[in-house]
Amino acid sequence: MVEIEVVYAAVDRQALLAVTMPVGTSLRAAVLASGIAAQFPELVLADCPVGIFGKVVADADVRVVQPGDRIEIYRPLLADPKEVRRLRAAKAAMARRKNS
Repeated sequence: MVEIEVVYAAVDRQALLAVTMPVGTSLRAAVLASGIAAQFPELVLADCPVGIFGKVVADADVRVVQPGDRIEIYRPLLADPKEVRRLRAAKAAMARRKNS
């Protein structure tokens, strides 16, 4: 058996579950078996990107859990971070020109 954590942070709340999985369990199977879906029924766990300690795992159906893994379930991005930074920089430039 392997002890791991499964983590998800919604906009308004978060959950961290400590679970024990059989050796050889894939990340996706561990997430599905963790019971986190009961706390966040809006999640489609079969499609959510997952990672370990902040690094996205490309194939969660193949990667096997290791002792101490912290499996993180990621939310989809609402906006492209590059676009948000570009808009923020343009707004700041416009504000500087107004104040000059």
